[in-house]
Amino acid sequence: MITLYHNPRCSKSRDALALLREQGQEPEVILYMQTPPTAKSLKALLAKLGIGARDLLRTGEDAYKELGLADETLSETALIKAMVENPKLIERPIAVNGDKAVIGRPPENVLRIIPVRK
Repeated sequence: MITLYHNPRCSKSRDALALLREQGQEPEVILYMQTPPTAKSLKALLAKLGIGARDLLRTGEDAYKELGLADETLSETALIKAMVENPKLIERPIAVNGDKAVIGRPPENVLRIIPVRK
């Protein structure tokens, strides 16, 4: 079962959802802006993505600048806390299938984690 952390206001997120559906996948959609991930679930997502918290931040968001998140001395814990409290800082969409996850930028990235069609 594929899970998609989705923001319907984002064109890349909508495109990723459409691509999954075109491939016959009906993912579990998590509207993460309405139901933000917990710190624990965000850590698990980062592990599946194989990246650090800084790599999941949307650096163009006002909150990024307002919270001083460009500060390289901030810990992973501090960055994760900022994303939990301000989910718009989380890069989107994120598709998860089992122990694999990808950021859907470009949207075609989500195709990497779906089962191969026969």
